[in-house]
Amino acid sequence: MADTLWIHYALPRTAWYTLDEAEQRAARERWAAVREASLAAGATTTGPYTVRGQSDYSTAEVWTFADADAAWDHWERLTAAGYARWFETANNLGTRAGAS
Repeated sequence: MADTLWIHYALPRTAWYTLDEAEQRAARERWAAVREASLAAGATTTGPYTVRGQSDYSTAEVWTFADADAAWDHWERLTAAGYARWFETANNLGTRAGAS
């Protein structure tokens, strides 16, 4: 059962736009591999949404994980793949009410 919810907000840093197309594609491929590994391990996601209106971020994703450790592992693998270097982020982690 997925008892952990992770809401991830992101906005490309200015430096992201200085990368050429091949560099951006290579980074996206690394992050896609992290995403696929998490999905294969049982995580689910609704996919990225474009954030509109008054917000500090341009995209939001909602994920569910079996537990907080699985969510943390996902985030660690993303940051090891260089994600935080190119994107400003905010993350909210919640557990099912009543779960220990």
